[in-house]
Parts: sequence; C-alpha cells; structure tokens
Amino acid sequence: MIQAQGQGRRHYIFTSESVSEGHPDKVCDQISDRIVDAMLADHPEARVAVETLATTNHVTVAGEVRGAEHIIRDQVDDLVRDTVKRIGYTQEGFDFEKLEVVNLIHAQSPDIAQGVDSGANKDEGAGDQGIMFGFACDETPELMPAPIGYANDILKRLSAGRHAGKYPQLGPDAKSQVSLVYENGSPVRAHSVVVSTQHREGVSQEEIRELVRAEVLAVLPEGWMCEEKDFYVNPTGKFVIGGPDGDTGLTGRKIIVDTYGGAAPHGGGAFSGKDPTKVDRSAAYAARYLAKNVVAAGLARRCTIQLSYAIGVSHPISFYVTTNGTGVVATEELERILPEMMDLSPRGIRKHLNLNRPIYAATAAYGHFGRQPTERGEFTWEKLDLVDALRRHFGAKVA
Repeated sequence: MIQAQGQGRRHYIFTSESVSEGHPDKVCDQISDRIVDAMLADHPEARVAVETLATTNHVTVAGEVRGAEHIIRDQVDDLVRDTVKRIGYTQEGFDFEKLEVVNLIHAQSPDIAQGVDSGANKDEGAGDQGIMFGFACDETPELMPAPIGYANDILKRLSAGRHAGKYPQLGPDAKSQVSLVYENGSPVRAHSVVVSTQHREGVSQEEIRELVRAEVLAVLPEGWMCEEKDFYVNPTGKFVIGGPDGDTGLTGRKIIVDTYGGAAPHGGGAFSGKDPTKVDRSAAYAARYLAKNVVAAGLARRCTIQLSYAIGVSHPISFYVTTNGTGVVATEELERILPEMMDLSPRGIRKHLNLNRPIYAATAAYGHFGRQPTERGEFTWEKLDLVDALRRHFGAKVA
C-alpha cells in the first residue's frame, strides 16, 4: 500500500531539501528546458529529449529531437550561454563567455516515432513506459508538504536578493534543508535548518549566517525557528568554489527536489529536457493536478495518485488513488470519476493542460509543483478548476 510520510504516526520529524538555480544539476535542467522551450516556440509538435552535462568551463548537450531542427543547429550555443549568464555565473571556473559548448543532439529514432505518432488506426501513444505519481496535502496554502515548500522559499529569497543586488557577497550555488516537527500529524515548528550558500572570497561566516537567518525567519511561520544549535549555515566553513566548477552537473538528478521533497512516492523519471509527449513529465503534471483538486475540494487532507503507461499505447495502463486514510469519500469512486473529468491519454493531457507551449524553463528551478499559474501559461497543472465539479459530484459543501 502506498503511504505518505508519517502515515500512521502522530509525532515525528520529517526533512526535505532544495537546491538553487545555480546548483550544478539545476544549471543543466535549465539549459535542457530552455532548449525544449525554443523548439516548442518554433514548432509546438516538436519532439525533444535533451540531456546536459556541465563541468569546469564546459557544457555538453546531447539527445534526440524531431521538428524545428534548425534550433539545434543555430541556437543551442546561444541558449546555453544565455542560461548560464541569467543564473549569474561569471566566475573563473564557470563563465558564460569562456565555457566550451559541445552539441551532440541528433534526430529521434524512427522506431520510437512510429510507436508514439498517431496514424490512421491509432491515437498518439505514450512516449515511454513508466509510472508517475501526483500528490497534494493541506499543510500549506499551495497544498504542498511544508518541508519542501519552506526549503524552496528560503532559496528563492536568497536568489532574489542576489539578483537585486541586496546580497552581492553571494554566489549562485546554494542548498537548503528543513526538518519539521510534526505533532498529531501536522507540522508545528522547525527542528533544524541547514543552508549552504556560495559566497565571495573574504566574506565571514558570521556575515553569511546573519543574512541567511533573516531570510529563514521571513519564510518560517512566527515562532517556528529552530534552536540556535540546530541552525547550520555553511557548516564546512567556506563555500567559494561552486557550481559546475566545484561539482559536475547532470540533467535529471534532482527529481525529489523537483517534486514533493520525499513526502510522496516518485516514479523515477525526470522532467526537464522532455517535450510533453513524454509522460514522465506530462502525466506527473496531470496526477498532481487531479490530486490537488481532490484536496482543494475538501475530499481528503492528502491524496496520492499513480498512473502507468506503455510506450506507444494511447491510454493509461492503470490508475490508482489513495487518500492515505484522510478521505471523506470512497477512493474507488475517485478512481472512477477522475478519469471522466480529464482525458488521461498523452494527447488528452496536453490538450487539457495546454502543454505544447514554451512554458518549461520556469519549472527547472525551485520545484515543478506548488507554483502559481501565470498569464504566460506556466503551471497550468496547479489550477483548481475541477473543485466545483468534484463537490457537485460528491455532494460536498463548499467551504
């Protein structure tokens, strides 16, 4: 049986971590998704599966594409350098102007294409086999687990301060980790907070500690700050060399950071670098969308949804819902009605969530979930437009 973190326990500590946009793996995720966006902007039906590797003054991109091939030929070098520049890397070992870019992207396999493409006798199939999960809970207004929400927010505030010139002493690379105490199944305070952030040579550890403290206090609810002995900032004592110069980065290595911070299951597939025919990405978004609407409708305090697909097959192989013991309606009925509210074929998901657009670069740092839908069409899977229909179906009163 699939269970959310802490299910069956009332008192425990749970931890989630996040990483900044300057973390080596996140640099790679952002480059991969910038390429996805460029191709979809030119050709909404483009097929893209791009991986990035970054190390000292070097970036390699590789993968398979179909449609808008001129983007790969003409724009990849500029996309890589512009992404690194936006993040803020001008340090000696990783500089957007000095780095070498190697482009190994090639055409998609025709064997994959024939299985995925629609034809006279078949609808478009899934781009791969696999399992995908979606999750929501009532711990935060965004219906996300609190530890990953706070861990993300701390780094977003540090990044905003750095880009605004408030923290010129900070570099782009950073990590956070938040451990929360749960009482009666709900978070009540921080047990410990860990933040490591890159900084310029000569900046004291105490200075870094105090500027980090201000942002942590701004994120955590009043009175939730951990004891001083459990507040760790740059615990190694120095963090000057960061980013891909300090640690090689790869696309798709931060899948728990990208989702629910370990508070829910994960199917194992990464999101970044993939067009929305890849159900690793689009079906995970659909599962989150459905789970979030279930919780927002008041039908459960927690909801976990699993989908599975086979390559080339146009419908889910399985659909599973659990409310982790918090539901007020039968999960069997949720399993029946949710697929009626949303076509869960690859094409149906893309149409419902309007995914064939250049909306993915924004997802590649600080999580794919718990974000606000934008006028540009980003994060459509965070909308709550099924809530009224769910309440009508189940006869639930509007809160």
